[in-house]
Amino acid sequence: MENHPIDNLMKTTMENIRDMVDVNTIVGDTIETKDGSVILPISTVSFGFASGGSEFLPTCKKNSGDDTTNFPFGGGSGAGVSIKPVAFLVLRDDCLRLLSVDQDNTYDKIVDTVPQVIDMMKDLLNNKKCQEK
Repeated sequence: MENHPIDNLMKTTMENIRDMVDVNTIVGDTIETKDGSVILPISTVSFGFASGGSEFLPTCKKNSGDDTTNFPFGGGSGAGVSIKPVAFLVLRDDCLRLLSVDQDNTYDKIVDTVPQVIDMMKDLLNNKKCQEK
């Protein structure tokens, strides 16, 4: 059984999309800074895909008695990709932090920095206790 032209069109488009889809698109390549920190960019990726086609009947019919006549085919396909950075994972010493890109208000920033401030306070108190001994 011979493939219909729309099958080839769909196959070609899907192969091209598969080449674009990669894990490194969502979780990017690691970036190492001079101070030893490791940064991982994280993004959201959206794909859209459309394909269609039609066979065109000839304007004048010939009675050849052959039902397997190939009619002219016209078709097209398209795809779109949207990549939006969401956050960065930062690993420094033994501390892992998630830095969000979409922080629109001050409350989110305060809530995100509270654990870091608590860790700093613990370190200061531990250092004070060690110095007193």
